Formats: sequence, C-alpha cells, structure tokens
Amino acid sequence: MSDTPENSNPDSTEDAAHDGETAVTESHEGHEAHHDDGHEEVPDLENFKPSQPGNINPEVLQNIVVTLSIEVGRAQIKIKDLMRLSQGSVVELDRIAGEPLDLLVNNTVVAQGEIVLVNDRYGVRLTRVVPSSERLKSI
Repeated sequence: MSDTPENSNPDSTEDAAHDGETAVTESHEGHEAHHDDGHEEVPDLENFKPSQPGNINPEVLQNIVVTLSIEVGRAQIKIKDLMRLSQGSVVELDRIAGEPLDLLVNNTVVAQGEIVLVNDRYGVRLTRVVPSSERLKSI
C-alpha cells in the first residue's frame, strides 16, 4: 500500500491488493482499516489520541455501538406467580395506556415517544427528548 501525493484529499481511501494479499482499505490518516470481508481491524492507540487537549476524536465516537431499546412498562411479581405464567396469561404493567414509552440508550432514558407503524414494522415517534442535565442526575 502506498500514500501517493497524487491524491490531494486526505480523507479519501484507496484499495490495494498486492501479490494475492487480502485487499485492505485504509484512510491516509491511519484512523481505521477495513478488510474486504467486512470486518474492521482493532484500532490502535493513535485512534484514541485527542486532536486537541480535551477533545475526543469524533470518528472514534461515531463508530461506538450502543444498545437502543424501548420500554413499554415494568412489573414486579413473585417468583411463584412467574412460574404460573402460561400462554394467554396477562401481566399488568406500571404504565397507563397511552402514556409515552421510554427510549433507552444503554439502559439510560434519553427520550420518550409513541409507537408508529413504518412499512409493517414498529417505530417510535419521539415526543420528548430528555435534557442532558436531567440524564446526568440519573447516573
């Protein structure tokens, strides 16, 4: 692989396959590398160095995977009642019908919304985004 001065765009990538090796895509700044098989290589410590003191590289943050979930409601029941549940059983939740659902990112409520249908799939229309100051209180 070579960094040629012909390419004036530092953010562009180039593919290389030399002597039968697996082709690898690498950015000129060395921030990330992808194999043709779709797997990303583990970033090196250079990826995590802030560009300026107190700043985090946004490219690193944008590639972090988080878990997004929707909570309809909760219930607390005794184990003996849990063991009696069968098909057709109804578990009453702590939410009132029509009350907004919670949108959680890594188990932290970040928004609330309502269920909508999008092309035969469920979706959530956000009706309220929790301010960051409020989210920090719950930590």
